Amino acid sequence: MSRDSPLDSPVNHSSLVLLCTALAAALSPAQAQQYPTRAVRLIVASSPGSGVDIVSRIMAQKLSAGLGQQVIVDNRAGAGANLGAEIAAKAPPDGYTLLMGTPAHAINVSMYSGLNYDIIRDFTPVSLVSTGQYVVIVHPSVPARTVKELIVLARSKPGDLAYGSAGPGNSTHLAGELFNSMAGTKILHVAYKGSGPALIELMSGQLQVMFANITAGLPHIRTKRVRALAVTGPKRSSQAPELPTVAEAALPGYAVTSFFGVLVPAGTPGAIIAKLNSEIVKAVLAADVQATLATEGAEAIGSSPEEFAAYIRAEIPRWTAAVKTAGLYAQAR
Repeated sequence: MSRDSPLDSPVNHSSLVLLCTALAAALSPAQAQQYPTRAVRLIVASSPGSGVDIVSRIMAQKLSAGLGQQVIVDNRAGAGANLGAEIAAKAPPDGYTLLMGTPAHAINVSMYSGLNYDIIRDFTPVSLVSTGQYVVIVHPSVPARTVKELIVLARSKPGDLAYGSAGPGNSTHLAGELFNSMAGTKILHVAYKGSGPALIELMSGQLQVMFANITAGLPHIRTKRVRALAVTGPKRSSQAPELPTVAEAALPGYAVTSFFGVLVPAGTPGAIIAKLNSEIVKAVLAADVQATLATEGAEAIGSSPEEFAAYIRAEIPRWTAAVKTAGLYAQAR
């Protein structure tokens, strides 16, 4: 552009910016009325069969009906859930790419240096979908039927037992490290690319223990392919009320919970966010979806974008403390 171009003038440049902003704002309601005109992608930064994958597919089916377009679950496991988040962060902010946020994305803020995305800066929360907890499960061959018995066994054979997780620094990993720290045990950690592969290894007997998302663990508990010892939350699960919490069973003060919620790339028009929020909340709070999620051990929530934003901001320091206690720090790829 030449020196004489009128757009080089600070006044004219500011006017152009204001005009573009005004036009974008004016177009947002129209965009929302037309949106979506094609399929919507929901990125799940975990493998098929994991807890977040199960909840995402339950929600996506109902959300597809509400939006009038198919919501396709796109599993992008890897790099401790960073791969899926990076892909979503770089996607156009047009409402056609969603990310299912998980505890991993709150954990990674403090665990990884050099991340290629910022969960606060690069995303806008849409709605909290569900909350839940984890369940301590063992292979049937393990001679422990209570948490206390597992602790005694692990202490007697330090390093002989192994637990699987959905990846380094994943909440299923930190749940195990917190357990080791509080119980004085040395159950070895083995990382997988998602809960699904870890569960398969546990059921085959290659692993002895897992702190699994209850959504992913319940089906295998019911078929007795694994044995459940306790849940990790501050209270018992309504789906497995016979299971004590780890805190009441053996380790007072132990508590680990999970959450799933939808985010979109920062810059997504407000009207589209509002439409997505409305449809997600309707989908999640539909009686049949609530019932299905409950059978999977998840509690349907549905929230405003502001409530979900506050929830994420509160989760980050909680997990930062857990990462510090475990001494888990890594360099992003």
